[in-house]
Amino acid sequence: FLSSLFGYQGSDSELKVEKDGVSDSESKVDSGLPEVPVPPDDTPEVLNKALSGLSSRWKNWWVRGILTLAMISFFFFIIYLGPMVLMMIVLCVQIKCFHEIITIGYSVYHSYHLPWFRTLSWYFLLCVNYFFYGETVTDYFFTLVQREEPLRILSKYHRFISFALYLTGFCMFVLSLVKKHYRLQFYMFGWTHVTLLIVVTQSHLIIHNLFEGMIWFIVPISCVICNDIMAYMFGFFFGRTPLIKLSPKKTWEGFIGGFFATIVFGILLSYVMAGVRYFVCPVEFNNDSNSFQVDCEPSDLFQLQDYALPSILESVTGWTTVRLYPFQIHSIALSTFASIVGPFGGFFASGFKRAFKIKDFANTIPGHGGIMDRFDCQYLMATFVNVYIASFIRGPNPTKVIQQLLALRVDQQLHIFNSLKAHLTEKGLLPALEEAAA
Repeated sequence: FLSSLFGYQGSDSELKVEKDGVSDSESKVDSGLPEVPVPPDDTPEVLNKALSGLSSRWKNWWVRGILTLAMISFFFFIIYLGPMVLMMIVLCVQIKCFHEIITIGYSVYHSYHLPWFRTLSWYFLLCVNYFFYGETVTDYFFTLVQREEPLRILSKYHRFISFALYLTGFCMFVLSLVKKHYRLQFYMFGWTHVTLLIVVTQSHLIIHNLFEGMIWFIVPISCVICNDIMAYMFGFFFGRTPLIKLSPKKTWEGFIGGFFATIVFGILLSYVMAGVRYFVCPVEFNNDSNSFQVDCEPSDLFQLQDYALPSILESVTGWTTVRLYPFQIHSIALSTFASIVGPFGGFFASGFKRAFKIKDFANTIPGHGGIMDRFDCQYLMATFVNVYIASFIRGPNPTKVIQQLLALRVDQQLHIFNSLKAHLTEKGLLPALEEAAA
């Protein structure tokens, strides 16, 4: 929700429709769609009065800057409140982003007076969230689920219940079909499902990243924020060369300046956070206290190590080695993705808004647009971080293996025990273990 804080990648709020680069042929194709109403300017009156003497360009700069500082302060505050609050904020952001996109669809769909679209959209959102968060509860709160009989039953039949709920919505959609408007209704059915795929799935991945440690949540989000701010700043003061037609205000100077600034920022932020257990430890649920806890012995990823410098850097700096956290090396990959690929989430959002001739998804945040305008680049980043952790960081989890074993029947547990015992004996490890125990 703090993505694109200065609007480098997300918002086209000052862009005029007649200058958006859309050809006449494209306008003719889109002319059959009713335009979505443009939200009014809701900049606080106190800011309008204070900045009344400035040009629109600088007024927008100051409005964005002030609101950016406010959002960054709020970001620090929710980090202080802990992982549970962060999860709730992610869920709230997900719902608001879904609402903004569905509202645009409803503005088109409702003009035909067709039934049930809004009701079915929110129903499908409920179904998808029930499926994803039910899986998460079973995965991370296994002991609690097994302890409570109702939860154990819901967990055992979770996927069947999820499918039954979705099937109910599917049948409701079929019953809502109206003659002569079939094509439009199927179009909006696809609209809802693509929105669910983009918004709900990605926000769920953000929560999975958070469980790996708050550093996997904070650093990627902060890198996107830094890239947006620095790209806007470099583009604002030095931008001359257009970057992409979808967003004429984006420049190569801003893109390149944002890239180098984000790399440096990611390395420095990682160094500060990697030494703090609160940020690096996985978020786990303590069954004794029925609460989340963030306490562990940091892994090798968060232990300082010496790295030999390449000869070129050694000749420049005079250093032979440098002492870094291994996570700082990974932060370079995160920062690079946030700077090079992440902006395409904003370009995608810009194309979407142009298709419906709107400036922003909503007017929730003065000078910034809607929540979706601020969150567009974070979706790509969330998926990348989740894939990166699964590919290069996360190994087999003994705790989860034990949880699965305890869920088996006693005869199955004995069979696995005997198989494991035979394997260890064959490897010559079991006698050594028995002698050590004696």
